[in-house]
Amino acid sequence: MLEVTDLTLKYGQSQILNGVSLTARPGQVTAVMGTNGVGKTSLLKAIAGRHPYAGGTITLDGKPLDHLTAFGAARAGIAYVPQGREVFPMMTVAENLASGFACLPGKGHRVPDHIYDLFPVLREMTGRRGGDLSGGQQQQLAIARALITRPRVLLLDEPTEGIQPNIITQIGNVIRTLRDQGEIAIVLVEQFFDFAYDLGDEFVAMKRGEVVLRKPAADLSREALLAEVSV
Repeated sequence: MLEVTDLTLKYGQSQILNGVSLTARPGQVTAVMGTNGVGKTSLLKAIAGRHPYAGGTITLDGKPLDHLTAFGAARAGIAYVPQGREVFPMMTVAENLASGFACLPGKGHRVPDHIYDLFPVLREMTGRRGGDLSGGQQQQLAIARALITRPRVLLLDEPTEGIQPNIITQIGNVIRTLRDQGEIAIVLVEQFFDFAYDLGDEFVAMKRGEVVLRKPAADLSREALLAEVSV
């Protein structure tokens, strides 16, 4: 279980996060929602070790993570799929996937079959360069590469952005499959309201760097959530 408590983060003199807390449990999707600029991506970057935070604590299964680097967070079991995907454009699909092994001990790794079961299109494109894939294919590759690291926590930042509807449906199905397997805690940052609402087990709404609502889906109506995350 991932626990974030009273997290604060600054860019220079600007306060971006102010006492943010959330919990992400295995077998659940924690959806973090809010308008642009409220600190959602900064929150994920702090958890993933991509940006230092000023105060607060991040623990995974009761163990403090203590301002880890991105590599340290990956080694600890946190996988991050950033907004924009960050696929290596000149590397093949197979090479992009293999880059996920960097944080795992040992040698001679191979891509497990369940990765291709989740994303069949990648099996057909192992020799193609990442930069030649469509946006939806790149998103699938980015999620697959994150899963290569065998994470306990999967952070997804706007996975539907710029993606065609049929691929959005496929990505939603993958998230459901991962959730139902019960082993990974998923934190989903998403502007597509219906996508997030359909997947979320717990909702965290943010405004101006603060959490203004944190409730399980069973205790929250669609209308109440929409009112909190709309402009």
